[in-house]
Parts: sequence; structure tokens; C-alpha cells
Amino acid sequence: MDHKLIQLKNVDREDLKHVLVKIERSFGVRVTPDDLQQIYTVDDLCNAVHSKLKLEQSDVCTTQHAFYMLRNAITTSTTIDRCSINTNTCLKDVFPEEERLQLVADMEHEMGLRLNVLQPKQSVIAVLTALFLLSLTAMYFNWQIGLVGLTVFAAGSFMAKKRGKQLAVKTVGQLAEKIAREHYLKCRRDAATINRKEVNQKIRELFQHDLDLDASVLKSGASFN
Repeated sequence: MDHKLIQLKNVDREDLKHVLVKIERSFGVRVTPDDLQQIYTVDDLCNAVHSKLKLEQSDVCTTQHAFYMLRNAITTSTTIDRCSINTNTCLKDVFPEEERLQLVADMEHEMGLRLNVLQPKQSVIAVLTALFLLSLTAMYFNWQIGLVGLTVFAAGSFMAKKRGKQLAVKTVGQLAEKIAREHYLKCRRDAATINRKEVNQKIRELFQHDLDLDASVLKSGASFN
């Protein structure tokens, strides 16, 4: 399916809630049910976030500082020379597969945030998805078998997420961008400031990346209804 054809208003509500939770965590705000009653478009959501961020305006780039934070964590946790790290550095070179889980954990501890850079292989996700659907179908014929299937699915999903080694992005630059949109306030050089234009951009990027939407779908006035 061409993701450019998917409109924001057609996205599953649960997926929208998932992105909203990420927005709340990234910007340190709480969007209440009363707020949601007044939010009809992406612009409305951006304005609601701004209204809760009582911080001074600063044009400092958050993604750039996220890169500096990431580079420092890499040099602290590995033997890679600082001068050799740039935005095009391949993450597979930073995180060799045999050491990947430990290195990611070390860098998360160093930075004080979750990188969320590892995921299960697509083949594992496909098998778990098939198991989930088969288990739901089995529930109609034999609830015990269906329940066992769902239990196995839950345990498998937990282990796949915990032990997954597939990199979600390919370069240090892409990871810095991911960190900046998912941990915006923690990546600010001055935590008492925000870049308002950048906040709007990061909110749109969260929708775009998490829901696989084309940027054109998230233009000004894009509606949730």
C-alpha cells in the first residue's frame, strides 16, 4: 500500500494514542481529556503543547545537541575515536551485533534515556502476528487452545522485544534525530528553553515516523476527524 494515500483521519485510534503518549513524554506535558475535546488538527495539538511549555524561546538546534550527546556516549562506551564519528557513521559499526545489547544498555545509562534503537527481525514479527491472529480465531472454537496461543504470543513478544538486535535506523545522524524527537526536553542544551518552530516539526515527525505517513499528509490543518 502507498503510505502517501493514508490520511491522518484514517489512522487507527489506538495508534494515535500511542503517538500522543510519546509526545507527552518527549515534551514533558500532559494532554488531558478536556484538551483533546478542543484538538481537531495537528496545528491544534501543536498549540496545546506550546500552551503547556512555559519556557523561553531559543533558536538552538536540539538535534545537533542530541548528536553531541550521542557522540560523547559512543566514545565513553566504545573504543571508537571521537573524530571519526559523524552523522553518516553506520550504526552497525558502532553496535557490532555480538555486543549490541550490552553497548546499547551502556549508552542508555550514559545518556540517561532510552535509545529505542533495537527491534526484532521482521520475520519474527511476522510469525508473532500470525500466531496472534490464529489464536484469536481459535478462541471461537476452543478457548483453551486460543488462550494458550495468546499466552505464547505474549511471552514471545516480550522476549523478542527484550532480545531483538535489529537496528531501527542506519546512521548516527538518524539516531540523533530519533532521540531529539522522542526526548526533546532532555536533549536541549538549556532545559529552560524551547525552539517553538522545532517543537512543531518534532510533533509532526513523531506522527510521520510512527504511523508511516507521508510528510504531505501532515501539512497545516491536517485533521484527526
